[in-house]
Parts: sequence; C-alpha cells; structure tokens
Amino acid sequence: PLVPTDHRIIDTTLVSGGMASSLFKTLIRSSSSNSPSAARNFCLVSAQVSNHTAKWMQDRSKKSPMELINEVPPIKVEGRIVACEGDSNPALGHPIEFICLDLPEPAVCKYCGLRYVQEHHH
Repeated sequence: PLVPTDHRIIDTTLVSGGMASSLFKTLIRSSSSNSPSAARNFCLVSAQVSNHTAKWMQDRSKKSPMELINEVPPIKVEGRIVACEGDSNPALGHPIEFICLDLPEPAVCKYCGLRYVQEHHH
C-alpha cells in the first residue's frame, strides 16, 4: 500500500470550488514549500498577535472583555425565544441569534456573551 510520508498531505476532495478552494490550495502550496520566507512570514504574524495581546493584557487595572460581559446581569424576558443582536445599533452588533429560554439557567449568546432568562423562571 502507498503510505504518504509528508504529514501535510490533505484530502482536497472535501473542499468545493470558489474562493475557499483557491485559498486552501494556496495554503497547501505555501506550506509544502520549505522556503524560509514562508516560515518568516508566519513568525511575523505570530509575533504581532502575541505582542498585541500581551500589550493589551499587561494593564491589570483594565478588565478583559469577558470580565466586563460577566458583570452584566442576565436579561429577563417574557417569551420563550429571544433574538440577540448584541447592540441596539445594527452597525455595532452581530448577526441575529435566536436563543431558546426553556431551561431555568440563563442562556448565553454565542457571539457577545449576553445572558438571557425567562421572567417566570426566577
């Protein structure tokens, strides 16, 4: 049997045409080339991300976004389903997520972290 020796071989039959396919093929091509420039570019991006995060998190007097959103109490609503948009201004919000509130514990929006609970459960 034929056993691949390169661990970067990826089955491209799962990727259908379009921009994602061409991006995927480009990534495969660039990752399979052992050029130092590809590694250098990855290191630069990685360094930028870690430096940005480290710079933002080094000031302990500021709260992280997760800490800030956890300070918001659960929002009480009367119906079974709530539509979370993240903000009253659509330009500042996120895609609408419809959240079912059948359980007694607060339901969390997957985009912004706001919590919702039915009025009669509490």
